[in-house]
Amino acid sequence: MLMIRAIVRPEKSDEILAALMDAGFPAVTRYAVAGRGKQRGIKIGDVTYDEIPKTMLMSVVSDEDKDFVVETIMDAARSPGKGAFGDGKIFISDVDEVYTISSGKKEVSRPAGEDAE
Repeated sequence: MLMIRAIVRPEKSDEILAALMDAGFPAVTRYAVAGRGKQRGIKIGDVTYDEIPKTMLMSVVSDEDKDFVVETIMDAARSPGKGAFGDGKIFISDVDEVYTISSGKKEVSRPAGEDAE
C-alpha cells in the first residue's frame, strides 16, 4: 500500500475529488495548509506573501493503483496548457500497516510478489 499526498491549488480540490470519486477512489482526506514551493511565495506590490494557501489531499491506495491515481490527480490539478508554477506536488510513501478502528481489522502491506498468508 502507498500513501499519496498531493498539495494542490485550493480552487482545484473539488475537481480533483470529483475525478477521484469518478475513478473509484472515494477515500480521501482533505486538509487546508499553507506553504511555499520553489516560487518562494508571491510579491504583490511591496508585500511578500511567504505562505500561500494550498490544499493537501491524502489517500492510501494499492501499489497497482498508484500510477492511475497519480495521473488522475495530475490531470485534474494541472493548469490549462502545460501547467503553471504553483500547481502543486505529489508525494508517495510506503504504508506498512493499516488498522480500521471500528472493526479492529489490521491490513499489512506486502512487498510486490509476496503471497498473502
